[in-house]
Amino acid sequence: MRSIWIIIARRLIRLIPTMLGVAFIVFMMMHLAPGDPVELMMGEGGHVTEEEIQKIRAEYGLDKPLYAQFGSFVVNAAKGNFGRSFMKQQPVMSVIKSRIPATVELSLFSFVFAVLVALPLGILCAVYRRSIIDRIITFVSLGGISFPNFYLGILLIIIFGASLELLPISGRSTYGIESAYVTGFYLLDSLITGNLNAFVNTLRHLILPSIALGGMVVAVTVRMTRTSMLQVLDQDYIRTARAKGLPEWKVILKHALKNALIPTVSILGLQIGILLGGNMIIETVFSWPGLGSLAVEGIYARDYPLIQGVVIIYAATYVFVNLVVDLLYTKINPKVEVT
Repeated sequence: MRSIWIIIARRLIRLIPTMLGVAFIVFMMMHLAPGDPVELMMGEGGHVTEEEIQKIRAEYGLDKPLYAQFGSFVVNAAKGNFGRSFMKQQPVMSVIKSRIPATVELSLFSFVFAVLVALPLGILCAVYRRSIIDRIITFVSLGGISFPNFYLGILLIIIFGASLELLPISGRSTYGIESAYVTGFYLLDSLITGNLNAFVNTLRHLILPSIALGGMVVAVTVRMTRTSMLQVLDQDYIRTARAKGLPEWKVILKHALKNALIPTVSILGLQIGILLGGNMIIETVFSWPGLGSLAVEGIYARDYPLIQGVVIIYAATYVFVNLVVDLLYTKINPKVEVT
């Protein structure tokens, strides 16, 4: 237990320069991008004087040199204060908190979908190697890796939303059916309040964006699971287990899969970053009110504090997920040491 806390402490220390680097890159990219946030806020009516513009710049600290603005942002961010959103006219943390449940719900649902689909398919490919099943699944997964998730999302909208009208294509729920607000997680809120209609409605809204977001994760995980399983199935202890007369399902699931999961878990941990990064496009395509669509809105509005806050949250989440994955290694295989 003590070693785990030491590992966590070391990772937290390493997190500091990482966050500083991310903050600096995002800060510079936003300030070097064309467009003036104050002019966007004031509109193009032509009724704003230069004195009023300068007053707003001073109010948001935009009249200071870049190094002073960055220093102020870092100091305030260390206190959990990312400033005030130009676009929403609210504290950035308040805006982010209101959008986090939607993004977490979509990412978790996509991740669960990817795991439930990819692991059985990867095992199936390894067990029936070089068969027609293996070739078809491998071919489809290769296409999935090459297929942009936003294009898959558009196809899903056209087929299942516009043409067949089977599933909703935008938002988290249908107006008037959503459950009472408790946690902000619609599925959980509907269960807490016992609103079955809201639960089913939210689930239907999650299906298409989750498939679009998790499609590439499925493709990558299938190929990794297949490769790992093939390597394990050729080991001597697998042949020994079969020679002892153990049922084939027990050999596959208990002996082979446990050892094949280590590289697969590593890949799944990295895919969390893809889910978080890719949701900016998918949330925009499906009008999903999460952090991704919020970031896109902030970019168009040149909302510096909002974009910086969202990216910092993304980076911290990615680092935290990698730490959790590393700790899982020690549970799956005690021989693995995490530094």
